Amino acid sequence: MENSFPKRVYQLVQRIPAGRAATYGQLAALAGSPRASRIVGAALAHAPAGLPCHRVLYRDGTLCCDQAFGGKEVQRQLLEAEGVPFLPDGRVDLKHCLWDPTEGTGESL
Repeated sequence: MENSFPKRVYQLVQRIPAGRAATYGQLAALAGSPRASRIVGAALAHAPAGLPCHRVLYRDGTLCCDQAFGGKEVQRQLLEAEGVPFLPDGRVDLKHCLWDPTEGTGESL
């Protein structure tokens, strides 16, 4: 799995700082396969322990499905503890916390 797609996804997820969130599609694009958001989800279902997978959301800020990451309530609690803002309808406010992988690096994508 030296330079495999799942490994690239794991490396990206590891870079998402507390208080920020990314989408499955965003990670797929950054990992080199913009249409592979479902494959990102499959990779995260088998992610190594300790990876902050709770910071990955659907494109509209909806929390992940109930069986992943301990369920929606656990995911929400983890995100709230990190200061991630939520909208009144329960979705994450991506306008204010979407991860920019170039933030603070001086890089551009």
